[in-house]
Amino acid sequence: MKFLQRLASVVLTLALAAAVGAGAWWLVTNKPAATKAEKPPGPATVAKVVKEDDLNTVVLTEEAENRVGLTLAAVESKAVRRVRVYGGEVTVPVGRTILVAAPLGGTLKAPPGGVPQAGSAVKTGTPVFQLIPLLTPDGRATLTAALADANGQVNTAKASFDLTDIAVKRAERVLREGAGSQRQVDEARAAFDVAKRTLDAAVARQAILNKVVGDAEGGTAAPITIDAPEDGILRVVSVLPGQTVPLGAALFEVVDLSTLWVRVPLPVGDIDGIDRTEPAQVGKLSAPPGTRLASAKPVAAPPSANPLAATVDVFYEIPNADGKLTPGQRLGVTIPLADAKEGLTVPWSAVIYDVHGGTWVYAQTAPRTYARKRVVVLYTAGADAVLASGPAAGTRVVAHGGQELFGAETGFIK
Repeated sequence: MKFLQRLASVVLTLALAAAVGAGAWWLVTNKPAATKAEKPPGPATVAKVVKEDDLNTVVLTEEAENRVGLTLAAVESKAVRRVRVYGGEVTVPVGRTILVAAPLGGTLKAPPGGVPQAGSAVKTGTPVFQLIPLLTPDGRATLTAALADANGQVNTAKASFDLTDIAVKRAERVLREGAGSQRQVDEARAAFDVAKRTLDAAVARQAILNKVVGDAEGGTAAPITIDAPEDGILRVVSVLPGQTVPLGAALFEVVDLSTLWVRVPLPVGDIDGIDRTEPAQVGKLSAPPGTRLASAKPVAAPPSANPLAATVDVFYEIPNADGKLTPGQRLGVTIPLADAKEGLTVPWSAVIYDVHGGTWVYAQTAPRTYARKRVVVLYTAGADAVLASGPAAGTRVVAHGGQELFGAETGFIK
């Protein structure tokens, strides 16, 4: 009996141990897998990302397109020369101011029509003063000396005139042969004009002195009429009627304003960046955009600079037949730069600005269908806008009417 009880106890113990071992084995072999960590939500949720290529496309009816009056232009790849605006000052060209002096000593007298006032326009041969010579022995000796001096001045002026005439013909011949430049021809012609004016003044003085010397030898002293030597403005009158003046005294000054120069002080750092061989465009400083400007060609002038302002002067010639420009007047001068790089260009009227300052154009994607494309404008040159990026060359864009398309796209207009 005791044996059976022990046997039952051992069997029960073994069964319990087997159950515990089976449970432990099940726990070891059936360990639940660790749950994966969930991804944290993003800071923002966008239902649909819109790219610039997917912006609204405006489709017009034929009637609407005709009513708006859209015009198209192609995006071009070309070299556009930039320009820069500087301030300029109107000046009188060298050799266009004539100072008339007394050909001999005497007493001044007003001509029959009176002495013209300073600032009035005079023509060649207009009487300004009459001079009554002094026929003293010293006066006669002075007349003889003055005539000899006038003859020498005529000979010198004639030689200079002939030399400049030869220089002009040589410069023109060299230019025709392709070995010279237009600038050399312009310089030669300017020197020729100055020499011609000097010769004319010397010949006129010689003629006056010949007449006076002849009258003095005959014992007469008829008044000598002193005329304006050229058409122009009587800028300065230095004497008055009734005044006795010596030989060589300055009487009046005539300035020719039919052609003027514009002096442009350029910063020394900009000298190498501009094209000094191309014409400049000149207009008033207060001229609104789109005003027609006058063309002024570069000319050779005596070198001048301002060391305090670190500027070097360049000069341009502009016609002034209507007399609207005045010496000393300030003007705006648009000078072309030397660089002309290839780049994409569109008409400046095609560029549209949004409320944030972004620049756009409307490209034609199909008949009467237009899509807005972003562009980056580098600079403008006249009617063209040069782009840093934009549609490919050859793309048709809206040149006029883009504002109406932008208003229709954004809902401002219908």
